[in-house]
Amino acid sequence: MANHKSSIKRIRQTETRNELNRYQHKTARNAVRDIRATTSKKEAEAMFPAVQAMLDKLAKRNIIHKNKAANLKSSIQVHVAGLK
Repeated sequence: MANHKSSIKRIRQTETRNELNRYQHKTARNAVRDIRATTSKKEAEAMFPAVQAMLDKLAKRNIIHKNKAANLKSSIQVHVAGLK
């Protein structure tokens, strides 16, 4: 267990940040899953900007790697373009 006040505070901060990061990451994963499951082109095109923004924000905050965000956005764009 931590003995210093600063290390106790750091533990509290880390737990709070981990919880927020986990929530944001899970939300983005669900959004990607939903857009991939969509069969309607109009629906997918409407969802794409929001999902793209989520991934960019996660990459900016180093929750996911920037290349992973780019790969996900690219694969989603290909999926949306291929819908009828």
